[in-house]
Amino acid sequence: MPLISDFDTDAIISALDSISEKHPEGSPERDVIELAQIALLYPRHIRKEDDFRRFYRDFFDPSFKLKVSHGFATREEADKWLASGKAEDAERVRIAGKGFMVVRLPGRFTFMNAPLEGEEAETGKSAEDSE
Repeated sequence: MPLISDFDTDAIISALDSISEKHPEGSPERDVIELAQIALLYPRHIRKEDDFRRFYRDFFDPSFKLKVSHGFATREEADKWLASGKAEDAERVRIAGKGFMVVRLPGRFTFMNAPLEGEEAETGKSAEDSE
């Protein structure tokens, strides 16, 4: 995927619309394209378009790494920290050498498997599933 250095969001939305129209309404392809259009409009909607552009540029930087806020030797340590109320939704942590993301569920936080660079992805298992 090449970097589009100074992209025009409206032009991309329009191009995606042309592609979308080639697929029948309700098809998985059209649904995915429409979701991508909405995802591109969201940063504008919340007035974070500059942040998105910065993230987009960083994504193509070979030195870009996900930021891990905390590292824990054991799951028990991580669970204690999670219960402390200091965790934030989408925060990335390392537990026993594996990547996880803090996820807010109704009324509580939990960990979800979220491999970091160089880790193999385990499909569809949350940290809770691994207990």
